[in-house]
Amino acid sequence: MPRLLVLLLTLLPVAAMAETQHLRVQGSNTIGAALLPALVLGQLRAQHATAIEQQPGQLANETVISARDAHGQAVRIDIAAHGSSTGFVALGRGEADLAAASRPINDSEIRQLQALGDLRAASAEQVIGLDGVAVIVHPDNPLPKLDTRQLAQIFSGQIQRWEQLGVSGGAIHLYARDDRSGTYETFKALVLEPQHVELAAEAARFESSDALAARVGADRQAIGFSSLAAVHGAKVLAVAEGDAPAMLPERARVASEDYPLSRRLYFYLPANPKPQAQALADFAQSPAGQAIVARQGFVSQQINAQAVVPQADMPPRYRTLAQQAQRLSVNFRFQEGSASLDNKALRDVRRVAEYLRQAGKLHSKAVLVGFGDPKETPGRAALLSRLRAQAVRRELARDGVEVLEVTGMGDELPVAGNEQEQGRLRNRRVEVWVY
Repeated sequence: MPRLLVLLLTLLPVAAMAETQHLRVQGSNTIGAALLPALVLGQLRAQHATAIEQQPGQLANETVISARDAHGQAVRIDIAAHGSSTGFVALGRGEADLAAASRPINDSEIRQLQALGDLRAASAEQVIGLDGVAVIVHPDNPLPKLDTRQLAQIFSGQIQRWEQLGVSGGAIHLYARDDRSGTYETFKALVLEPQHVELAAEAARFESSDALAARVGADRQAIGFSSLAAVHGAKVLAVAEGDAPAMLPERARVASEDYPLSRRLYFYLPANPKPQAQALADFAQSPAGQAIVARQGFVSQQINAQAVVPQADMPPRYRTLAQQAQRLSVNFRFQEGSASLDNKALRDVRRVAEYLRQAGKLHSKAVLVGFGDPKETPGRAALLSRLRAQAVRRELARDGVEVLEVTGMGDELPVAGNEQEQGRLRNRRVEVWVY
């Protein structure tokens, strides 16, 4: 008996080595089609894994990645990219360790998944990159831009011919993502719901942005929407909201979330996540992970400084900043109905502090400019916008940043309309400028 016990004890490490480290990720096709596999591969290489293999899964839009870690232990990652909503369902069923989503979790999902902890906590809800929902047409279409009201009219079927928009082309052919897609949920929330309309029944639906963009590129009468990373040769239209100017989903506009159809890409982790899930989320947030986000056609959260061309209609103080300083590629935004920074902004504080540290500009080189939405009381918009900038100043001070100046510009220079709450939320922001 003692001899048998010794034998069993010697076999235990071997059994542990034989056990496969298994990570299951489900959710967004936008993230899961190419970005998520690229992040997994990047993480494995950073960990000096060997025998790395990537293969298609059993169904379309599924991927299996296998490897051996630095200790020789087997690793397997299963990715199922069938839409953001499927990730939350899989989390609830215990069929996923991490959910990928191209839209924020909604209240109904929060209630259904409350046993997994607070999925809106900063540790659970992690923004891994940014994207713009691109409105795309055939390359020969001469139309340059649309506003969100026109988009709602088009995709609800109220506008059915290109001639109604001032260009030739005949009947408009609609292409949209399917109901499980975070891309569709974003378009629905930002375009359709504010105008109280629904997607026209005749719209062709797609699980994949790549497949949708390919169809648009082959159809002279088409209009659709896709991830910025899946435009694939289609023409991208500028989009306007309210009185704000029309904008293309340029990287700088998406990074600052000024582009009207900007959106965040998320990982959602339950409380006490599996170590492999936490490690992947940490890698995605790292500079190496953010570089992969950019290489895959999305917009990373790494900070950079950009020159802004001064305009005659800018407020005088803002025009002076444009002439003498550079704007950082991030806007701080706040929790709904609160002066507290949102989860992305809390991480951006650390990113901005690190950028200033490396640039040698920690002390008296940064200016914070707050903006807001109109208020009935004179001066209140300016006061609230300055208070938002002060909140950012306090957070940056904890990371050793000494801000040169804080100013509030009230409801000037809006990036969205103020008719809807979502537009007012986007206008409540704080910019960072550096000398």
